[in-house]
Amino acid sequence: MGDYDEETAFLGQIGPYFWLTFFLLNTVFVSTGFNGLYIIFAGAAPKHSCLVPDVNLTEEWRNAIIPFTAVGDEAVHSQCSRYNLAAVKNLSDQGYIPGRDVNLTNLPLEGCLDGWNYSKEVYQSTIVTEWNLVCDNQWKVPFASSTLFVGYLFGSLISGQLSDRFGRKKVVFISLGAQSLSVLLQSFSQSWRIFCVMFLFVGASQISIYISAFVLGTELLSKTMRVLFTTLGAFLFYCIGYMTLPWIAFGIRDWRTLLAVLSATSVVYIPLWWFIPESPRWLITQGRVMEAEVIVRDAARKNKVQAPSVIFKESEVEEIPPGKKYTMLDVLKSSKLRCITLMCLLLWMAINIGYFGLSLNTSNLSGNPFLNCFLSAITEVPAYIVSTCLLRKCPRRVILSTFLVIGGGVLLLIQLIPDIYIYTAEIYPTVLRNVGMGMCSSAARIGSITAPYVIYLGTYNKVLPYILMGSLTIASSVVNFFLPETFNKDLPETVEQMQECQGYSFIHSFIHSFIHSLEFE
Repeated sequence: MGDYDEETAFLGQIGPYFWLTFFLLNTVFVSTGFNGLYIIFAGAAPKHSCLVPDVNLTEEWRNAIIPFTAVGDEAVHSQCSRYNLAAVKNLSDQGYIPGRDVNLTNLPLEGCLDGWNYSKEVYQSTIVTEWNLVCDNQWKVPFASSTLFVGYLFGSLISGQLSDRFGRKKVVFISLGAQSLSVLLQSFSQSWRIFCVMFLFVGASQISIYISAFVLGTELLSKTMRVLFTTLGAFLFYCIGYMTLPWIAFGIRDWRTLLAVLSATSVVYIPLWWFIPESPRWLITQGRVMEAEVIVRDAARKNKVQAPSVIFKESEVEEIPPGKKYTMLDVLKSSKLRCITLMCLLLWMAINIGYFGLSLNTSNLSGNPFLNCFLSAITEVPAYIVSTCLLRKCPRRVILSTFLVIGGGVLLLIQLIPDIYIYTAEIYPTVLRNVGMGMCSSAARIGSITAPYVIYLGTYNKVLPYILMGSLTIASSVVNFFLPETFNKDLPETVEQMQECQGYSFIHSFIHSFIHSLEFE
């Protein structure tokens, strides 16, 4: 099956079929932009202070009961403590004036025993205001964010095998339905724990959409369109969803309504089932050659070209026994495959810590949170355009390593790095592409899970998260040099073709020699 691109070369590199498939598949990624980062608004913490119950206090004491605390060089009202209510009420009843008759610093402090007052200047309600996820419970917000990425981890592991077994198309649409249902059910959560559990399902279904649609597009499109799809297409449409999210949240300030509206957007994808085909490459690996030919002939009709009487040769079909299933164990059987996979895992993990660390931090920036989120999204657009142009002309390893170093050093250019998706998709063969992408995406989720806590380090030192993210990103650029180059190469179809790739011989020989020496010891 290594001649698939050659056998279907009569379709050309562009045409109505490729453009239609390109556009329809890309629209799927808009939903991942919606649902991947709504925690920025649903989990936002408005300004708050201790609730003072309706007791008999003078106006002076009611205004003075919340102490000041230092935040940097600024003195602000405490959000987690108040002066002891009983002591303040006693002083108020005796007619003392705070600051004049009483030194407030001598009064005992207590926590917010009666709850909190939340500002509604920006948000009507969030999970923070509903379940009081502040002060001692502040850790529950990054934990909730991490459950989404834990879902990504499980979804990455499961979706790859399901897609290789049942087909890319089925998994894409089943995952779209699962994502819509999960977000809708999450909007009815009655507790923080239920919210987190549903976030697991949201994450699992969402990453399943992303990986399966990404692989489907990689296998359906021509070599020219594939580069456009896996760089400018997939990520730009994700970015469209990301850019649209803050404006939807701006109009809907209640977190439950916001999630319900976002879940309803998936309905528009139902008609796409009849327009997006299954991957002919995958069908051939399953021995379903006639179905693959029907799809390719339909593509030829739409592109207005003549298909040959026989498209796929008999010898091509016999390379992979019909019904043979590939799993993660097949990725780990060969020492060369293990080396490639390990390096990809490290790259994906480091990049995702940086990317999601910066994205989730937009709600902590000063200024309008909706505008901050929009600006964070729109800055990715020129990065995708630049990376698309470079990927057409430059080797993958050079581009990725260069921007890993730049992104790690500056961190403002971290959005230039998503071209690792096309790189990884081109490294793995058709029979293992979804499994390989799934494993790498799982490693990325480990990075994503830690991202909220990396940002949380900023409460101790503002520059610490950026030092950590930058160091990891620069270190990962070294690993990238040992991966095989895929620029201007045909997609590998079998494990044997993948093992013939050059570019990692040094690291493979080094690891092999190291293990061999340990055996002798």
